[in-house]
Amino acid sequence: MKEEIKKDGLSAGLAVIAERIRSRRTTKLFHKRKISEQLIKDAVEVARWAPNHHLTEPWHFYLLGPQMVTEAAELIATIIRENKEDEHLANFKQESALAMPGWLLVTCKRSEDLLRQQEDYASCCCAVQNLSLYLSEAGVAMKWTTGDITRDPRLFELMGIDFDDQFVVGLFWYGYPRSLPKQSRKNVDEILTETY
Repeated sequence: MKEEIKKDGLSAGLAVIAERIRSRRTTKLFHKRKISEQLIKDAVEVARWAPNHHLTEPWHFYLLGPQMVTEAAELIATIIRENKEDEHLANFKQESALAMPGWLLVTCKRSEDLLRQQEDYASCCCAVQNLSLYLSEAGVAMKWTTGDITRDPRLFELMGIDFDDQFVVGLFWYGYPRSLPKQSRKNVDEILTETY
């Protein structure tokens, strides 16, 4: 029997969903424990149910294996050496990247229509939120990065992605978190305007 929906978000189901959304956190400190590849595939299956105008399904998910992770981490270091001329930082960032238990790259199909491009990007962000919430329920956290590597043509070449066809929404590092930060948000009254 389906639970009766109560007014003002008081039903048990709504309370559970609200708590799941509020408890999802970003972290970059992970245990070295391996994440099931099937769990990630299941999360991608859920992610693709995000709303998307005209059902364009503009997203693509790339699950990086060990060799690709090694090469991408080397590219991160190379970019830092080129842009910041800081060998220490380059080595630190490369080691940090290699310590991430899992890597997932999400791209969005490019469009010459600016409005469609905005709608498609928004859809991809919704898909990422679906993915993130699903993984969070499984005890897996993510770090969404849009660092220089995500715009560097060498990443596209490395991954076999057509730069003219897709752009990167984000590179996602994921794993079982060592700790989750506490966060707060503005009061609803500060971000909601009611008109009459």
